[in-house]
Amino acid sequence: MLEFASKAFVTLFVVIEPVGLVPLFLALAGGRPYDEQKRIARKAVFIAGLLVLGFALLGRAVLTYMGISLEALKVAAGLLLFKIALDMIFVQFERETEEEAAEARQREDISVFPMAIPFIAGPGTLASVLILTGTAPGGAWGFLLVLLIAAVVLAITYLLLRVSLRLSKVLGRTGINVVTRVLGILLAALAVQYVADGVRILLKI
Repeated sequence: MLEFASKAFVTLFVVIEPVGLVPLFLALAGGRPYDEQKRIARKAVFIAGLLVLGFALLGRAVLTYMGISLEALKVAAGLLLFKIALDMIFVQFERETEEEAAEARQREDISVFPMAIPFIAGPGTLASVLILTGTAPGGAWGFLLVLLIAAVVLAITYLLLRVSLRLSKVLGRTGINVVTRVLGILLAALAVQYVADGVRILLKI
């Protein structure tokens, strides 16, 4: 169980990538009053948490209804996460289009879009949560463990967004890029493992 908990934490941490959210958050909310920044961070993380919880509870039923196996989702999620990992390694990680970014800068409330979706609770995050809850050992206890770990990562995300200005000054652009690349390498390895596990079961190797 401890090994699974460690894997789940690393998976969610590198997919959400709280440190990498700092420059994105500053770009969109850095010019706003500090109290408003706190409100945006709190609301964004809360909404992302609701999305993660809802997907964990209902995602499996949706897959069953559509006839999609968990193994097929593993392969699809692995490919998606590998693409994200490559972008992180080469510091080309974009979670929105240029049109969405321009719209976000003009919107008064950025907590839902783009902060909660797709920055925090993006496709990679939701797919990872569904896979982790579907493969967690211990039945209901394993399911609750994944939710608890997701809550911890979201709490870390909130704290980093709260201190984003200070963290950005300490790490600098280079420091943030270094952290992003390291997390990208870890995410690439996890993505390959997802694909390998899914393919092995699908082909019954």
